[in-house]
Amino acid sequence: MVVVGIESTAHTASVGVVDESARVLAVASDMYRPPRGGIHPREAANHHVELFPGLVTRALEEAHARPTEVDAVAFAQGPGLGPCLRAGATVARTLALVWDRPLVPVNHCVAHLEIARAMSGLDDPLLLYTSGGNTQVIAYGSGRYRVLGETLDIGIGNFLDKLWIELGGTFPGGPALEAEAKLGQELLALPYSVHGMDVAFSGMLTAALAQSARGAARTDLAYSVETTAYAMLTEVTERALAHRRKEAVVLGGGVACNERLRGMVRAMAEGRGAAMFAPERRMCVDNGAMIAWTGYLALGEGLSVPIEASGIEPRQRTDRVGAPWRRAGTAGA
Repeated sequence: MVVVGIESTAHTASVGVVDESARVLAVASDMYRPPRGGIHPREAANHHVELFPGLVTRALEEAHARPTEVDAVAFAQGPGLGPCLRAGATVARTLALVWDRPLVPVNHCVAHLEIARAMSGLDDPLLLYTSGGNTQVIAYGSGRYRVLGETLDIGIGNFLDKLWIELGGTFPGGPALEAEAKLGQELLALPYSVHGMDVAFSGMLTAALAQSARGAARTDLAYSVETTAYAMLTEVTERALAHRRKEAVVLGGGVACNERLRGMVRAMAEGRGAAMFAPERRMCVDNGAMIAWTGYLALGEGLSVPIEASGIEPRQRTDRVGAPWRRAGTAGA
């Protein structure tokens, strides 16, 4: 079986192709990079509309698959930026109509977890999901994925992007800040905002900009932001591991590419005798393959929808969609 997945929740337009064994046959992606500032949803959507036809062609060619060999088309239904989601959903509907194939809606956050679960071989891990718009600690239980903790204000990726842009950089900010942080030496005082199982980053953003205004070196600022923010994420992840008695944690989302975050979570997990897995970087960032694979799982449970019922859901939460394909696996607590 071959499934095509369409990802368009934010800055990345991506088409992925996978088979029934979770083998990634192709991924064709292109990121919208604004000339200044952050993402403008309409401009990003226009970028996606322009690029998707070529990405579909590239993905099928890379996968050595003809449209007649495609069994279903999956798309990211939410959460995400409305105009961007609509662009991808329109492409998916068109392909499903032209190819006469089932159309399968997928939750973007669940897709990050499922591709990591498939690639790690771990049956029932905890997920630390860190991206631009989302920061959540997720575990499966009683038929769906449950959010054990999350950001109370902005996602970790958005926080890093906003900080870097305010410091004079360009989007995306995470990779550039990571490079600066590797040169930092002094740990500056920043708010450590953990509230039970939740975290908050807006206070750290304000404090970091104040430190910059007082002349703090950008390298030290980046180092301090990474150390503090990722320690917060590691703390709530450890608490979730203990609470749910999990034996493994996987990372997902673009910020999961960060070496310092990976190292901190790995050290914590190993200290508890747990496993830690982070997918290859192209599978951490937004990609069509994770949508295709989760679409395959959903299709097996009969979760395809007619065109008229394929509306997007920009605010769709991880814990508001079912995961019936997990019934045959670990039941969770």
